[in-house]
Amino acid sequence: MDIPRIFTIRESNHRIHNPITPDKLALLGRALHLRPGMEALDLASGSGEMLCTWARDHGLTGTGVDLCAMFTEQARARAVELGVADRVGFVHADAAGYVTEPVDLVSCIGATWIGGGLAGTVELLARSLRPGGLMLVGEPYWRRTPPDQETIEACEATSMDDWLSLPETLTHLSDLGYDVVEMVLADQDSWDRYMAPQWFAMRTWLDENPDDEMAEQVRAELRTEPARYAYSTREHVGWGIFALRQR
Repeated sequence: MDIPRIFTIRESNHRIHNPITPDKLALLGRALHLRPGMEALDLASGSGEMLCTWARDHGLTGTGVDLCAMFTEQARARAVELGVADRVGFVHADAAGYVTEPVDLVSCIGATWIGGGLAGTVELLARSLRPGGLMLVGEPYWRRTPPDQETIEACEATSMDDWLSLPETLTHLSDLGYDVVEMVLADQDSWDRYMAPQWFAMRTWLDENPDDEMAEQVRAELRTEPARYAYSTREHVGWGIFALRQR
């Protein structure tokens, strides 16, 4: 049970596995008025940066669940590094369908595939959320309309229907029965800080593993990925974390 190996190669040096920078993550924590003792559940928690830093800065407690063994170990190490291992814990498990007793804050940041899409993930998260609690979802949206199907696929989508525009995303969340009470959006610099370090990680990995069975795939990706990103995702795809309260 794990994610494809290529992801761990690309993002081996990442603490945040999405295009939100540490400053924006800290901004979101402040904006949500988090209080000491609030309990959280973070599905697809990656390397645990959100839970760990919010435990340190706001006294949050909680659990992260992620399918990747390497990221889970990184999260546990980060909790120790920040002195919050007694407040947050991390489980190596499939987050799809994962439900706990109701908590104050539930989140899925950038992995709405666990619920089959945005609506299904909101429904899944709601099963672990106490009345009046906060829900966080991270989701791409179309920043600009791609000119053709080739560009859509270069954005790592299959069709325009994969994502909505930002206004449509906000309307969709409202139609699901939630008030959008906060949001923090990635900008192009945020995207750069997420994507460009992957190229450095891939090159470093290639230098250290030239004869690995995946070396050819990684070499091919490194040759084309910077240009693909520059003309597709960077120009056309937005990304945001949306905070919700159920009506």
